Amino acid sequence: MQFFVGLVSIVNPIGAVPIFVNITNSMNRDERHRTGFMAAVALFAILCVVLFTGSAILRLFGITISSFRVAGGILILLMSISMMHAKISPTKQNEEESRDTVDRDSVAVVPLGIPLLAGPGAISAVIVFASRGHSPLHYFVLCLEIVLVAVIVWLSFRSAPLIEKLLGKTGINVVMRIMGLIMTAVAVEFITGGLKQIFPVLG
Repeated sequence: MQFFVGLVSIVNPIGAVPIFVNITNSMNRDERHRTGFMAAVALFAILCVVLFTGSAILRLFGITISSFRVAGGILILLMSISMMHAKISPTKQNEEESRDTVDRDSVAVVPLGIPLLAGPGAISAVIVFASRGHSPLHYFVLCLEIVLVAVIVWLSFRSAPLIEKLLGKTGINVVMRIMGLIMTAVAVEFITGGLKQIFPVLG
């Protein structure tokens, strides 16, 4: 449950709605729904690949999970600070990438799937939580929670115009700030857990 709540906060589907609406404003209803669905599929595929290969990649580069926990926690903390100011973190999408989307024929995978949804923060969270167990059941549960997050993203994008109309800019900003607060708690947990592993005396 901690992984699911943390991942929903990091992916922040409600906060991504205005960007999705802006990117797909020239599409008809069917094209917009297809783009939203493909973005959710891209999110699921990317995070599942990371789930099963993340630990191996860390070993390849000689990075310990404790060091990665601290680094991932700092990254998520920076993202949460931006969200509590009702802004999309530059680690997800900078201004140049935002302008570049106008010229793209397909935006479902890039920039919607990655880096907007499956950004560095989400990837870090998946690797850290994956390291907490090695049983098939552990990976199955995490994979199932990733599926649920992808479904939430799909439903949010499918209902994007309605959500934007009902919540308005102020409502979306409030949701972003709440998600940012949850992300801050996740980041602190990552950092303190990593530091305790690096410096056992702190435990």
